[in-house]
Amino acid sequence: MIDNSSIRRSLDLYIKRRIQEIPTEIKQTFPYIKQIWKCDNEADFLYGYYVGKIEEGALHYLLKATRASAGGYVDTFEIRGIIETRKKELLDTIKSSIN
Repeated sequence: MIDNSSIRRSLDLYIKRRIQEIPTEIKQTFPYIKQIWKCDNEADFLYGYYVGKIEEGALHYLLKATRASAGGYVDTFEIRGIIETRKKELLDTIKSSIN
């Protein structure tokens, strides 16, 4: 559990910052999603991709910030839950970037 409010606030800021970087990443990394990845729904594909990337980055960020071991302090399901609270913002960012 992330009980420390300053760590939680810091994690929220990290997630918000990552979401703001997505439009640039999409334009540089995924210019031809349908042709290369053969996916019909670009937004769903990118949503899953970025939830995973943000989760991985948040875990690394928390471990570094708290100097905790992966098995003890950090709960990956809690990180996923925090990311999911920004689902609409993440989806809107992705959809505006691919249109």
